[in-house]
Amino acid sequence: MSDTALIFGRYARQTLRSRLQMLFGVLMPLLYLLFFGPLLTDLPLSSAGTSWQLLVPGLLLQLSLFGAAFCGFGIIVEKQYGVIERMRVTPVSRLALLLGRVLRDAALFVLQAVLLVLAALVMGLRAPLAGILIGFAFVAVLTAALASLSYALALKVTSPQEFGPVVNAVTMPSMLLSGLMLPMTLGPQWLDVLSHFMPFRYLVDAVRSAFVGSYASSAMLYGVLVALGLTAVSMALCTRAFRRGAA
Repeated sequence: MSDTALIFGRYARQTLRSRLQMLFGVLMPLLYLLFFGPLLTDLPLSSAGTSWQLLVPGLLLQLSLFGAAFCGFGIIVEKQYGVIERMRVTPVSRLALLLGRVLRDAALFVLQAVLLVLAALVMGLRAPLAGILIGFAFVAVLTAALASLSYALALKVTSPQEFGPVVNAVTMPSMLLSGLMLPMTLGPQWLDVLSHFMPFRYLVDAVRSAFVGSYASSAMLYGVLVALGLTAVSMALCTRAFRRGAA
């Protein structure tokens, strides 16, 4: 725990010194909220809840998807300057090297999610407080999972030119097939069936259920199970990558 707190404090201080990172991290979801949200107001979405209850959960998870997936860029820079090698020769726990970073990422994106929801409330979002808090929890868990995978990938590659295309190749189909912007049920049946093989869809459906006050639904159950499973596998892979590098 002390090692994790030490690593978390180091990267938290770095983040606080870079206010532009926090500002521009939430900018893209805010633009979707401002320019895309009003277009959905009068559309027959064939789903429970209002258009804001449909869009905002997707934007919350989009924040995690695109933000956490690129967290590995920091590892690449640290590798180039020898920071990672210096950390590996210390007695600090290899798990703490991961957890400290992941907790910083989760705190950052939850803070951005709070700002996004506050803006959505001004624009017309109405959702139960419990549902909003559940949404924040999903943001934290998804961030932990994707940041871990991002760090694991960054430890394998040697340059940002290798890292960027791989992340883009994964995040774009994930966004399109998970129904972040619109429910997949609005599309053709083959696309809806294909989306069920995308883990992020279950998280999106769960948060949307929470925003309409449906906490005991099957969507919530599947979302929780997929989120926890994805996080456990991701963190195990990344911890293994840190340990292999130290060998």
